[in-house]
Amino acid sequence: MVEAILFASAEPVSVAELNARMPHGADAAEAVQMLRKRYEGRGVSVVKVGEAWAIRTAPDLGFLMQKETVETRKLSRAAIETLAIVAYHQPVTRAEIEEIRGVSVSRGTIDQLMELEWIKFGRRKMTPGRPVTYMVTQEFLDHFGLENARDLPGLKELRAAGLLENRPPPGEPVEGEDEDGEEDQTDMFEDES
Repeated sequence: MVEAILFASAEPVSVAELNARMPHGADAAEAVQMLRKRYEGRGVSVVKVGEAWAIRTAPDLGFLMQKETVETRKLSRAAIETLAIVAYHQPVTRAEIEEIRGVSVSRGTIDQLMELEWIKFGRRKMTPGRPVTYMVTQEFLDHFGLENARDLPGLKELRAAGLLENRPPPGEPVEGEDEDGEEDQTDMFEDES
């Protein structure tokens, strides 16, 4: 029954939801673990997404399911930066997002990310004014194939994937440049005698 529910569901299903659909006394958590073992090494696998479970195509066979589509809506740079800050610093307030970005965050950016169901409201901070916090959602984790936000790549992985520039930290001169960031041209003017 757990297998049928996970197979038919388009979205991940929590153990509590599984237990609610099962006959009295059935243990959905145990059934999920049995299914994980049964599908190990096969074309599909039972994966944990946040606090829920789903059946997904095995990662090594994902290329078979790719479909080329035209993306009708791209995130703005502000939305991407805001999403990254929420993902890496959650739970985070709007003021903290603005402090990290160095510019104010428009309400439209937050609304767009909430409309996509990639961020949600978190708990209010226990500080003056009790500001609301933002967190990534289960849909965000599912879209990017993550079990939880701790699985997000670190700086080294992002640089290795070519998503960040391979620049040294500020203050360290780049090879071939002097300490002012200008190219070292002394060898061009050396006397060849």
